[in-house]
Amino acid sequence: MGLFSAHEINPAEIAEKYGPILIAGESVLAAFRTVRDTAFLTTHRFVLVDVQGLTGSKVAIQSIPYRSIVRFSVETAGSFDLDADLNLWISSAAAPITVKISRQSDTIAIQKLLGEKVLAR
Repeated sequence: MGLFSAHEINPAEIAEKYGPILIAGESVLAAFRTVRDTAFLTTHRFVLVDVQGLTGSKVAIQSIPYRSIVRFSVETAGSFDLDADLNLWISSAAAPITVKISRQSDTIAIQKLLGEKVLAR
């Protein structure tokens, strides 16, 4: 997701902007944004918003239901790392989806959230 690490942002901001794509009863639990792209976790799925092109007028939104996630990892930033890594393996893909997140992000909370959604199904 982009060249820069994503910073954690207020889920309410994402719920307001992407509310029209959320289904009844779905709410945003955690959200991350780079300069252009966004990733967020809801009560039902993981969503990647990829802003494309120079003008940003083309946007690709990828929704991944938690039932499709077969494995995940959250790697904290080390002494010389600028960011942490969130990796999601999807049942239909060999390579994981990787989101670089800010070293200030709460990686334990992200791990717990994914555990509750992916493992408790």
